[in-house]
Amino acid sequence: MIRILLAEDDESMRLYLARALEKVGYEVKAVDRGTAALPLLEAESFDLLLTDIVMPEMDGIELAQRAAIIAPDMRVMFITGFAAVALKAGSTAPTAKVLSKPFHLKDLVAEVDRLFQTEDQHGRL
Repeated sequence: MIRILLAEDDESMRLYLARALEKVGYEVKAVDRGTAALPLLEAESFDLLLTDIVMPEMDGIELAQRAAIIAPDMRVMFITGFAAVALKAGSTAPTAKVLSKPFHLKDLVAEVDRLFQTEDQHGRL
């Protein structure tokens, strides 16, 4: 089963995204900030880091940079409500997908599915 670590500071959004991803068959661990995600990354294995960019204590970009050291094979997808931040994130981590809020759950699920369909067809990228 594909395991996702979700870092999202907005509680209602975090619960909404986690439930939607679990409903279609992903295993999700959700935390409310980047600093809470780091110990999980060190202790467990995840296939995808799905992180908001703007969060307290540690933003999603810094979290993704640290995650790349801890788990270099893990995929990263950013979610953000700030288009300008998304552009910055795109230049900072060109291999990461950026999904801008608001988005439909079906779009999120489709993007996550797409990441792992590529892996299934061509091996880990």
